[in-house]
Amino acid sequence: MPLDNPLVKRYKARFGDSILEAWLDRKQSIVVIAGNRLKEIAQYSRDEETFDLLTDLTAVDWPKRERRFDLVLNLYSFARNERLRLKVMLAENEPVSSVESIWPTANWLEREVYDMFGIIFEGHPNLKRLLLPEEWQGYPLRKDYDILKQDEAWVRENLGIESGQ
Repeated sequence: MPLDNPLVKRYKARFGDSILEAWLDRKQSIVVIAGNRLKEIAQYSRDEETFDLLTDLTAVDWPKRERRFDLVLNLYSFARNERLRLKVMLAENEPVSSVESIWPTANWLEREVYDMFGIIFEGHPNLKRLLLPEEWQGYPLRKDYDILKQDEAWVRENLGIESGQ
């Protein structure tokens, strides 16, 4: 069911067609936004709507969809005791702006999403792998990543064995 509460109305008034969809799930507003406006909408969310805490930033892979990834930002407002979820749909290899300058907690969260999904965050101050070695091939949380193969070349080269399995 589409959501048209006062919060969503303010976002629509400010960002127009960049607000693609909105609904309510367990008392939390979920707003799908255009990726090219993420940084601007994030800044507004923090400064005007008082969503001062980025509690999580992650992604979901939908490999059969044209815009394969959902980038998900979960926000919290201490002043209003309210949560907001922003979602951006991204195509494979489509970069998105970093929000690290708005919420410093995004630094490692964006690095983790880059490491696991391969999503590029433009403007990130240190976008490199966080959990895996820099030379690791592939992105383990993509649904087409073969967990059994892992990165056989890396395992052979660095561990001196044929397989990590």
